[in-house]
Amino acid sequence: QVRLVESGGGLAQPGGSLRLSCEASGSISSINVMGWYRQAPENQRELVAAHTRNGSTNYADSVKGRFTISRATVKNTVYLQMNSLKPEDAAVYLCYVSGVVSGGYLDGKADWGQGTQVTVSS
Repeated sequence: QVRLVESGGGLAQPGGSLRLSCEASGSISSINVMGWYRQAPENQRELVAAHTRNGSTNYADSVKGRFTISRATVKNTVYLQMNSLKPEDAAVYLCYVSGVVSGGYLDGKADWGQGTQVTVSS
């Protein structure tokens, strides 16, 4: 099955930047949607940004203008450039994929990475 490996999390100062990466591996022919959720303690999991293979993107209102999602489709890799970070951005960020085609079959279920911690503190 598909495996998602995230990287790039860590500590940033308020106003700073981080760039997250997520690479999907496995016998993958294509992926429709790749994106990022985040979850802070006691908070509900929230969609941060998503990128569809046709190029469309979707952002949470709280990150618009600060975060940019991009994708290297051939590499099955998605990135999240996070600028102007705020303390409220601190969370575990989870990569997800949906619409994975593997071995000629379409997987109707989303797959999730293990998460990478983003901390925003001075």
